[in-house]
Amino acid sequence: MPEYKQFPLSDTAEGLTEADIIAWHVKPGDQVTVNQIVVEVETAKAAVELPIPWAGMITELHAEPGQTVEVGAPLLTVDVDPDGKAAPAPAAAPAAEAPAEEEMKPLVGYGSKSVVAKRRARRGSAPSTPEPAVAPVAAAPAPVVEEPRGGYVPLAKPPVRKLAKDLGVDLRALTGTAGGGVITREDVERAANGSAPAAAVSTPDTGYDPATRERRVPIKGVRKATAAAMVQSAYAAPHVTEFLTVDVTPMMELREKLKASREFSGVKLTPLAFAAKAVCLAAKRTPDVNAVWDEAAQEIVYKDYVHLGIAAATPRGLVVPKIFDADAKSLKELALALTELTDTAREGKTSPAAMLNGTFTITNVGVFGVDTGTPIINPGESAILAVGAIRDTPWVVDGEIKVRKVMQLSLSFDHRVIDGQQGSEFLADVGALLGDPAVAITY
Repeated sequence: MPEYKQFPLSDTAEGLTEADIIAWHVKPGDQVTVNQIVVEVETAKAAVELPIPWAGMITELHAEPGQTVEVGAPLLTVDVDPDGKAAPAPAAAPAAEAPAEEEMKPLVGYGSKSVVAKRRARRGSAPSTPEPAVAPVAAAPAPVVEEPRGGYVPLAKPPVRKLAKDLGVDLRALTGTAGGGVITREDVERAANGSAPAAAVSTPDTGYDPATRERRVPIKGVRKATAAAMVQSAYAAPHVTEFLTVDVTPMMELREKLKASREFSGVKLTPLAFAAKAVCLAAKRTPDVNAVWDEAAQEIVYKDYVHLGIAAATPRGLVVPKIFDADAKSLKELALALTELTDTAREGKTSPAAMLNGTFTITNVGVFGVDTGTPIINPGESAILAVGAIRDTPWVVDGEIKVRKVMQLSLSFDHRVIDGQQGSEFLADVGALLGDPAVAITY
């Protein structure tokens, strides 16, 4: 007799309530094995590929690409009895009939954990803290919506877009063959060989209205979570922002020396790595910036570690992956961690776990040629540092005007936790360390 099991959407990170179906990797009639990836979903935390805990035959898919599914609702039905492969699938059962938690344990990685969404226990007796602003991107990148031209908006993942660019293929001339009209690697390769199907004249899924010349995109996933978190932070935490302009010529000179050394051979040593090291050192002298306000417990929680968030712009929106225990890492280790972190984020492969439990964030607006800004603090943290562009600027040195490498810093902090004195001292320490890295030996 056939034996049917329903694979539910479970809480893939912490406290999630829903997810959007990006793409199916199986269809009814397909045979699957234990831990085979069957679906890619986008949650408020990440884009996640989910493996299935059983072997058998897929009999029914319960959602279409682009559809939003609540945690606990069934994603698909699988016949796990090898003798009942031809039997029809039963009607969708209530979410309560989803497999028990112990049945889900064979899953590998960070896939589906449990049918019932729940929060993991906090370590020790420290009171709970709010989640960080975003937590981010998982095993596979989500489709990217390009800016419209002529009313057509192609969908493609970052690696596919890169392949198209390398092969000289215009994605706007293609029709995607994957779920939801997503353009695949095979579509691009066929186009490069001159055998791709022509693009559709109209694409209703894009939300583009030729009459109004407007495009509407649903607010979902990471963008929706980021917006909610920023609104929460802006209204819950009284923000104060301070600014500091720093001559970082000595830092840039040291950077060139280190890049030429054997120890840093092959290491991508950026000014951001120096900023990360400066933040970790300065936080030891001003621990308030690494603390958090716990409204429920009416306590300020001081963290004896720095889980450093790095705000990264990706095709899916802003994500803030973390360098855990950044304060225990050397400059070289921070540089390597930053390279891995940013590359992974841009490819859309940051795991949800890498987005949680941050204590301080750096946003590098300088990479966009911007001098400074007034960044919003991530919920669950008390301060964020914006690092601006480094510019050749006339600067007074020993009474003479010289051309120097100058950077602007801005620090936003929660005035409930950090007084003006502590915020100013921290920002001054970061500036001193970037202005003369030799100061670090005095800390």
